[in-house]
Amino acid sequence: MKLMGLDVGSRTVGIAISDALGWTAQGIEIIRINEDEEVFGLDRVSELVASHDVEGFVVGLPKNMNNTLGPRAEASQRYGQMLTDRFHLPVDFEDERLTTVEAERMLVEQADTSRKKRKRVIDKLAAGLILQNYLDRHGKLTREK
Repeated sequence: MKLMGLDVGSRTVGIAISDALGWTAQGIEIIRINEDEEVFGLDRVSELVASHDVEGFVVGLPKNMNNTLGPRAEASQRYGQMLTDRFHLPVDFEDERLTTVEAERMLVEQADTSRKKRKRVIDKLAAGLILQNYLDRHGKLTREK
């Protein structure tokens, strides 16, 4: 079962896709959006769902460090509801605290890329980390059955 991971921001959505067995996640794209103008990139998400045979979504939930939900987490939940309404596929949320920080650290340490280049791929990498964390926590239960 292929899943799509999404790192939702106010201007971009990082997209990752799992392999068919649910073992690995790979960041594939960053979609430009504009929350203020209610442009959410769902047409492009639809194209990716069709081309990758996606059967469900994992949306990053940026909780506050004290485990409460702030405005960004609420925006992610609204995006998840839009996905449910449009695609009628299951949507799960994955705590994404520190995934962008982790993605940034990975790019600095491993890729030695400039700040400008990192900015172009950070959301895609963060989406991959969100989805991989989800697969690592939930996929094992499915695979063992």
